[in-house]
Amino acid sequence: MSSLRPDQMVEHALASSRTDGCVVLVEESTHTNLRWASNTLTTNGQARQRGMTVIALAGEGAAASAGAVSRCVTDTADIEALVSVAEHVAHRSRPEESARALPIGNAAADFADPPVDGGIEVFAPMAAALGDVLGAASASDLLLYGYAEHVIATTYLGTSCGVRHRHVQPSGHLTMTAKPADLTSSSWVGQATRDFSDVDVHAMDAELRRRIGWSRRSVQLSPGRYPTVLPRTAVADLAVYAYWEMSALSAHEGRTVYAQPGRGTRVGQSLVDPRVTLRSDPSYPGLQACPVVMAAVSSPTSSVFDNGIEVGPVRWIDHGMLASLVATRYSSDLTELPLTPAVDNLVLEVDGGAGEVDDLVARLDSGVLLTSLWYIREVDPRTLLLTGLTRDGVFAVDRGEVVGAVTNFRFNESPIDLLGRIRDAGTTVASFSREWGEWFPRTATPPLTVEGFHFSTVSDAL
Repeated sequence: MSSLRPDQMVEHALASSRTDGCVVLVEESTHTNLRWASNTLTTNGQARQRGMTVIALAGEGAAASAGAVSRCVTDTADIEALVSVAEHVAHRSRPEESARALPIGNAAADFADPPVDGGIEVFAPMAAALGDVLGAASASDLLLYGYAEHVIATTYLGTSCGVRHRHVQPSGHLTMTAKPADLTSSSWVGQATRDFSDVDVHAMDAELRRRIGWSRRSVQLSPGRYPTVLPRTAVADLAVYAYWEMSALSAHEGRTVYAQPGRGTRVGQSLVDPRVTLRSDPSYPGLQACPVVMAAVSSPTSSVFDNGIEVGPVRWIDHGMLASLVATRYSSDLTELPLTPAVDNLVLEVDGGAGEVDDLVARLDSGVLLTSLWYIREVDPRTLLLTGLTRDGVFAVDRGEVVGAVTNFRFNESPIDLLGRIRDAGTTVASFSREWGEWFPRTATPPLTVEGFHFSTVSDAL
């Protein structure tokens, strides 16, 4: 680890730059984890990482090219070598389509503050409870498996146009899986958290035991379309994928479900159930995210030339209407849509939604209750058709009660289509996407009951 402070590393890299512009990102993070299997703690660890990205800009305005290089550095010589490599790449690269003059900015008051550290003590609020449930599992022929992880990342952004910004991002999650001793069934729960103070291990354990109990009775169910209760984790899985495809550039080019047939985008058109709002806000309580653009690479939803631009609240879908798409300055000019940077959180709300999964089940006469989805892949980007598998328990519902477990299935569904087939909805609270939560942990979603969820074939997964 370098003896230089991260802000000093940024300043040294900028001072070493000889191209027409320069952007520097330094991230220092602490990763802490705890793992258990078969009712026994197996591993724990902590790692600290520091990495630097230098983006050298050669040329001016729309003719500028960029060279972005990332690596670990330990001293000023390493920093100068990294700047030199980035400049070499910039001079040999073609001008970028998204090239624009770097935004003019100021230095944040906390830019020179040290990185925020983390440690194993973050697990203290849940440690005693975890010991209790592991001991109880051993005494009741139940096997518990799980993983807890906490990351604190402090990122420093500096540009040759005066931007200096520091952002601290805590994130964490806990997942637990239970199996009976004969391994005939499996159940899973997960939760995202900023600091583990809100994690109730006893409640998670009780839910695992309840689902294992449901699995003791089997019910036959063939593939087909059924009214289905999707818990918050499954809704988050689908909503995150729908959000990741919200590129104004990709829609303008006709490559996504948000494209207008012929040319242009569907912004301003009714897209889903009019009760649905999908939005992001970097200041959303409990899901706070970075309030400025920090882009190490350019993509259809980001541009290294936009580093330092303010990120604000945005409604992607507003009462069923497609209201916004992610637009850089380049794609904003191309599509004539407002500049709308991506936000690192996502909130799905349904007007009138109330209650928990149990309430939705009680209001369902006949149908299916999922536990979670996994191995989700895109089949058709033009309709956002996704396929994947159910996992760790699918249950039959009859007259408002869970009556037993059915087999797991492969599913084929479009999140956009599903959001137009909502029968019932619960309350929006913080959620954890099982499939994407490691990369996108800040979501808030309701449980949903949807019409005709498509279980296409049987899966052998537990």
